[in-house]
Amino acid sequence: MKNTDTTVLVAIVPRKKDWEILKREHWYRIPVKSAPKNINEVKILAFYQPKIFGCERYSVNYYAQVKNLGIVKRIQLLPDEPNHIRANNDYYKITIGDLTKLLNPIPSQRWRRITFIPSTLERLLKATEINDLWDTSKIEEKLYKALKDEKVSSERQYFVYETEKPYCLDFAIFCKDGKLNIECDGEKYHSPQQIITRDRNRNNDLTSLGWSILRFSGKEINRDLPYCVRKIKRTIKTLNGIDSCSV
Repeated sequence: MKNTDTTVLVAIVPRKKDWEILKREHWYRIPVKSAPKNINEVKILAFYQPKIFGCERYSVNYYAQVKNLGIVKRIQLLPDEPNHIRANNDYYKITIGDLTKLLNPIPSQRWRRITFIPSTLERLLKATEINDLWDTSKIEEKLYKALKDEKVSSERQYFVYETEKPYCLDFAIFCKDGKLNIECDGEKYHSPQQIITRDRNRNNDLTSLGWSILRFSGKEINRDLPYCVRKIKRTIKTLNGIDSCSV
């Protein structure tokens, strides 16, 4: 596990029963239907613990090496829950080694719904908060680092569920008088007319829910990052500054 590029997946532990399974039986489950696309590449699982875990809540505290990956029915994994609505669904059973505690817990600065976070071992060992873990595009990473240098607090890959289909925002910034969504548009993904129409519909949906939206192309971020940051900070100022509430 010395390779810092080792693929890591951060997953949530929703129940104390699941935590006991991790500790005693050394396996974790993920529904096949909702599993990340790179599930077969994951070498390390790290675990986000929600509110029910007391002093370790809202943070990533432990990780483990992946030993094996297989597909089984949920009822085979949890025979004591035969009436569960997904009892006969296919699940990945991920066999892991012993749990290792991080030297420094990785907290979530603001409450958010977390499912999976793609990351790397280097990020896992160096992260100071949950948003440091994301392994996304180069332009997103470049903008995130610039915002962090300017002490602009943002949430990465933030999901909005109030619409018919959930939207994943590249960055969400919560201000005192509103919410700001920042999108990083790589040209090859956002040029075709069909995608332009989709993005317009998305913008309209989010605007109707009170989101202000800024979009920056890859060229803008790579060629004039200070301009992008200035525009973001100006928008934050018009929304009366960042709301400092946390978990």
